[in-house]
Amino acid sequence: MVPIISIKNLTKTYASGFQALKGVNLDIRQGEIFALLGPNGAGKTTLIGIVCGIVRPGEGSITVGGHDIIRDYRAARSLIGLVPQELFTSYFETVSANVAMSRGLFGLAPDPARIEKVLKDLSLWDKKDSPVMTLSGGMKRRVLIAKALAHEPKILFLDEPTAGVDVELRRDMWSQVRRLRDEGVTIILTTHYIEEAEEMADRIGIISKGEIILTEDKAELMRKLGRKEMTLHLKDALATVPAPLAGHRLALANGGRELVFTYDSATERDGIAALFGDLAAAGILLKDVHTRQSSLEEIFVGLLKERS
Repeated sequence: MVPIISIKNLTKTYASGFQALKGVNLDIRQGEIFALLGPNGAGKTTLIGIVCGIVRPGEGSITVGGHDIIRDYRAARSLIGLVPQELFTSYFETVSANVAMSRGLFGLAPDPARIEKVLKDLSLWDKKDSPVMTLSGGMKRRVLIAKALAHEPKILFLDEPTAGVDVELRRDMWSQVRRLRDEGVTIILTTHYIEEAEEMADRIGIISKGEIILTEDKAELMRKLGRKEMTLHLKDALATVPAPLAGHRLALANGGRELVFTYDSATERDGIAALFGDLAAAGILLKDVHTRQSSLEEIFVGLLKERS
C-alpha cells in the first residue's frame, strides 16, 4: 500500500546552527494511528511543522497523498488538519463561527450540516453559541480539533492533544480519535503521556536528537522489547538464591519471601518450564505466582538510554 505520508532524507538546520532533523525517513500508513514519541527537543514539533507547511524544510522530500508539499502545496495542505499544542484561536468569536471560518481558509463553501456533525461528534453542539473565551481548557482543545476537521481532512495531526486535560476528558477524547480512525482519517499523534500512545496507537515511532531510531507496530514492539517478570511468592523465605537455580535470571525480594524471574518472549516457554522443574528439584514450595510485562514507558526509556 502506498503510504499517505512519505518523508525521505529530511533535514532541518535553524539559523542558530541547531540541527533539528538529521536525514529523517518515515512512512505513515493510511488509516492508522501513529504515535511519535521523543523527549523535548527531539524534533517532533519541527517534523510536524514541516509536513504541515509551517516550518520551511531543509534537504529531502515529503509527499502527502502523493502531492509534493513544496511543488503542490495547496493540494497537500488541503488533506491535513492540524491541532497545535498551543491553545490559540479567536477567543471572542462563538464556537460555531470559529469552526465555520476554517472551511473558508481552504476555499470551501459554507456547510452548516458538516459543522453541526463535527460539533456534535466532539460534544460541542450545546456550546455552539458560546464565545470560546468562556470555555474550559478541555473544551477549548475540542474546539481546536473541530476547526482542524471542518474542511474534511484525510490526515489529522495532534500535537500533545490532551496536555492539561483531566483524565476523564482525556479518555473521552481518545474514544473520539478512535472513531475518526474508524472513519478513515489517518492520525499522527505526539504525546508526553506514554499511556496515551500505549492505549491508542497502532504503530509507534521514536525520535531522538533529530533521528528516527525506531518504528514498529505497537504489539510487535511490546513483544520484542517488553521485558516480562514473574514474581514467585515462596512458602518459606530464602537467604540466598540456591545454587541449582543460578542459571536462571532470579533475584530475591521482599526479605527473601519472593523470587523475581525476568524473561522475554523468545525464552518464555522453555525458560519457565525449566525454572519450575528446577524449583521442584530444589524442594522450593510456592504460595502464589504473579506476572507483569514492562510498559511502553519502560521500553521507551530503555531505548533512549541505549542511544545516549
